[in-house]
Amino acid sequence: MSVSVSATAAANARPHARKRVLPLGSAGALGRVAVLTVSQAGLLVGAGLLITGPAEHVWPLTVEDRVDEGLEGIRTGTLTTLSSVGSEGGNTLTVVIGTLLVCLGLLLIPRLPMWRQAVFLAVAVSTQALVFLLITLSVDRDRPDVHRLDASPPTSSYTSGHTGAATALYTGLAVLVLTRVRRPWRKALAGLLLLLPLLVGLARLYRGMHHPTDVVGGLVNGLLSVAVAARLLLIDASVTAEPHPATDAPADAPDLAEGTVFVVHNPSVTGAGAREELRALLGRYGRQDVEFLGTTPEDPGPGQTREAVRRGAALVVVCGGDGTVRAAAEELVDSGVPLAIVPSGTGNLLARNLGLPLDPATALEAALAGRTRRIDLGRVEGDGLPATVFAVMAGAGLDAAVMERTGDRAKSALGWPAYVLAGMEEIGHGRAEVVLRLDGGPELRRAARMALVANVGALQGGIRLVPGARPDDGHLDLLILDPRGAGGWLRSLRTLLRREESTDPAPGTGLPPVEYFRFRHAELTFSAPQPREYDGETAAHGTRLTVSVLPGALTVLVPREKAAPRDARTTAPVVTA
Repeated sequence: MSVSVSATAAANARPHARKRVLPLGSAGALGRVAVLTVSQAGLLVGAGLLITGPAEHVWPLTVEDRVDEGLEGIRTGTLTTLSSVGSEGGNTLTVVIGTLLVCLGLLLIPRLPMWRQAVFLAVAVSTQALVFLLITLSVDRDRPDVHRLDASPPTSSYTSGHTGAATALYTGLAVLVLTRVRRPWRKALAGLLLLLPLLVGLARLYRGMHHPTDVVGGLVNGLLSVAVAARLLLIDASVTAEPHPATDAPADAPDLAEGTVFVVHNPSVTGAGAREELRALLGRYGRQDVEFLGTTPEDPGPGQTREAVRRGAALVVVCGGDGTVRAAAEELVDSGVPLAIVPSGTGNLLARNLGLPLDPATALEAALAGRTRRIDLGRVEGDGLPATVFAVMAGAGLDAAVMERTGDRAKSALGWPAYVLAGMEEIGHGRAEVVLRLDGGPELRRAARMALVANVGALQGGIRLVPGARPDDGHLDLLILDPRGAGGWLRSLRTLLRREESTDPAPGTGLPPVEYFRFRHAELTFSAPQPREYDGETAAHGTRLTVSVLPGALTVLVPREKAAPRDARTTAPVVTA
């Protein structure tokens, strides 16, 4: 039986597939919401204690009173009326009623209730309110010494509760508009919604209710609440490929062979309920013979995948992050057995670069209704590093040092931002001399803080670290990073954001701080042992890396709309050996 299903079956399938309130692994998501909320409260309380304590007489805090007095001096009847309207936009009653109405509207959409979006908005607004309460109980700050146009509530002036609540509600609505509305005017509507919290904050300043830093604190509180809720409940939906339309099953869906579908999963992440959901989804796409193979600490995926291939798997579904996917891919090299990725890890970079949604069940549904695509893999080895494959990136230096520093507990609690925090601590990682030999060409000598080989180019948030890297071009791309001093880091950042190689050499080197090369086979030799990694897995420190491409070695299922994020119009020039 082909994996394609009839139009009737597909139409019946989708309403059932949408009845989840939260993503798979929702208990973990809620735990991470709690951890991040406590961290958010700690950050803002710390800032408040600093503002009211040691930094009280530091600029710009010393001019806040003048700002409040200046706004008091320009009051007019018209502005006062307008500010009253603006202030009401962040009133507790307005925000509560607005949130309830939107959530009810999302839940009552005929045939397709948006449970996840409703929970996202409710959590964002509630989290903001909880953090605001913790802040006002911990930081005692008097309101401005001007005539106040509203009655002073008993809460502290820091932070602005009106501004925080408005930010959580209206920014949350903007996120929903950008991710769910397909009309041409959606960006204009989202822009208007994002403007409203600023107007509420300005109104609160005009009415003498807050200091400027109180309003800034409210904005930060609201934005962080939305970011946490979006990251853990919407799963970065705004930066991933759109799931396939909820219409008839596509006629060109992948025609898989008869046989068993093996699902390789971590039992601690993919619980019984999630497994049943995946089984039901596979069944709706004609795959009734499904077997789940749980990973263990001793065997995190290779053994289970090897068994699936030995038993004649028609499809291997991997529930995990980049490390688990890499381990399975190594056993599927040139096997012809297709792989479907159910992203359940921290980075999920391969899924992102293949255009898969990051919600687990939605990703599997998009894959089953999509098409097959053959992608390259990289093969890496070195001193103390046995030959292994990678699907995303491998490298030595700064990136590997960040991987080493980022613990499993931090990744579980914070997700990918844990890497950012580790990067801030490792930014001073020293450079090393490296000798490059690409495709048998002449030796190139460089100094590098990081040498990164990429099969794909995009990171979280749509950032393209290696703009020219594509997973199916038969090449790998090498990034050499060597910023020197603060100016060098700024030039590097500008290069990466512009997605084009800088021609501005670093002082005293004659070379730009960021260089790109493209190759099929490369040998890298470092002057001193370096930390090394492949697809987020750390390896023993060493001085050598030998990397080669395995063209079209892996068959994966990808969405129909687009196999990968659109490449930048201007990609970085590369040296092709």
